[in-house]
Amino acid sequence: MSERLARAFADHRPALVTFVTAGDPTPDATGAILDALVAGGANVIELGMPFTDPMADGPAIQAANIRSLAAGTRTADILSIATAFRQRHPDVPLVLMGYANPMLRRGAGWFAAAAADAGVDGVICVDIPPEEDDALGPELRARGIDPIRLATPTTDAARLPRVLDGASGFLYYVSVAGITGLQQAAQGSIDQAVAQLKASTDLPIAVGFGVRTPEQAAAIGAVADGVVVGSAIVELVAQHGADAPAAVRTYVQSLSGALDSARKVTA
Repeated sequence: MSERLARAFADHRPALVTFVTAGDPTPDATGAILDALVAGGANVIELGMPFTDPMADGPAIQAANIRSLAAGTRTADILSIATAFRQRHPDVPLVLMGYANPMLRRGAGWFAAAAADAGVDGVICVDIPPEEDDALGPELRARGIDPIRLATPTTDAARLPRVLDGASGFLYYVSVAGITGLQQAAQGSIDQAVAQLKASTDLPIAVGFGVRTPEQAAAIGAVADGVVVGSAIVELVAQHGADAPAAVRTYVQSLSGALDSARKVTA
């Protein structure tokens, strides 16, 4: 596991993991939005790589992908955003999240090397299943980058060992069987799923999909090692555009404050 990710989850359980799409509303505006996430108290940053067919994402992130691509965002821009972020925030973990096509277009070795040079700590590739780990995983590990895997409500006991084999950084539990942003799982089902996952792995468990309010974040943070919030932040960017950092910071502060309370309760 990368040192930055290990420290984030060791020092901040539950950790606040936040997502935004690179290049939304423009590549030049993304840096200030990332800074607002950190200033608001985010412990881990997921930077989405825009793609024309984001099959796991709901309307908010789909629209962010379209805005980003319309603004001319390319892989080189994303890597530049990551490099500049690492220079400003040497201790905050940065994870690239996206789809295989942009990551593999120039070859897994090229992508892994470029991500490592940019200071990336982990990669979530939504559409490379664990059974096809050799498409990207070995190159990431060779560069010290964590391949972060997804588990879902349909990941049964027979398949979970395959999901965990080669996974590192943290395990992202997708709490609903569907796309991002449209629904939230019942807390009881999250409690049960996290307990089952913890019985099978020592990796931190971060829960996402459908988390919007501080109250939801605190409830999940009481059982999980991390809480992932994406669509609600992306919607603020859609609403405010280049002026989004202030609203993003205020919203993330509300989530971070709620998780601070969860830490005190579980300490």
